[in-house]
Order: sequence, then structure tokens, then C-alpha cells
Amino acid sequence: MRTTIYWGIGGVVGILIVAGLGWLMLNPQGLGAYLTDRPEACNNCHVMNPAYEGWFHAAHRRVAVCNDCHTPHDFPAKWGTKFIKGMQHVYFYTTYQIPPQIRADALTRQIVQANCIRCHFNTVATQSGLMEGSRFCFDCHRTVAHGERRTIAFGTLPERR
Repeated sequence: MRTTIYWGIGGVVGILIVAGLGWLMLNPQGLGAYLTDRPEACNNCHVMNPAYEGWFHAAHRRVAVCNDCHTPHDFPAKWGTKFIKGMQHVYFYTTYQIPPQIRADALTRQIVQANCIRCHFNTVATQSGLMEGSRFCFDCHRTVAHGERRTIAFGTLPERR
């Protein structure tokens, strides 16, 4: 009799766990959103509001979403990057170490540069320094994808180089 009760309780707990995980995956702003290329997933955290709003009102919105610029395009590298960056974001969020302004790290700068060249190869092939890696496209074109830099409070910041 006791075994039957334990199996029943275990079954109910198991169903609740599966239902909860299913809800997290299927909820539009849940974990499943991060498996898509939807920019709204990137905007789940309020600290991304300035980047999202800048992109939303910029010209690149018509041709690119976040993952087009911020992740590699080959399958293993894209999902590896999404996993690593996602875990970094979870760490910063859960330890309250979110910076007031998001800055691209070295890996992200390399990925964005490679994607600039991938989309604009015919234009940049003739630019000295870009193909050799001594300059980044966004050194000059910093506001193209996200507009003016802004803080969480949407105040424009001076450029720092």
C-alpha cells in the first residue's frame, strides 16, 4: 500500500516538473525564446532596453536581427556562443553584477567584425586594415546597428575609444 502511495506522489511530482519545464520552454518570454532568433528574447532583461530600442529604430532592423550580428553563422559555433554568452548573462544577473552599460567583450567584437565582413564583403574588401584585422568596422560605424549609445535611463553617452 505504501509503495503505491509513493509511486502516486512521484508520478504527480514528475508530471508537475514536466509541465513546469514545458511552460518555461513554451512561454514566449521563457527559455524557449532563447532558442529562436527573435530580438525580443534579447530584450528580456531591462539592461538591454537601450540596445534593443536603438536597433528597433535603426536601419539594420530591416535586414538583421541580434543573432545575425552577435553570433557566428555556422551551427556548432552559433549554439556554443549562445550557450556561453547565455550562461555569462545568467551569472551577471543572478550575482547582481549587471553593468550600467553593456559593452562587447573581445569575443563578441571578433564575431561582430566577422559578420560585418560577411554581409558587406564587396564594400570592405577594398578598405585597408579591415580585412587584416587591424581595425573594426564599428570603430567608424559604431551607431549603425544600435543608434546613439544610451544608458538605461536613455541619456546619450559620449563615445569612449
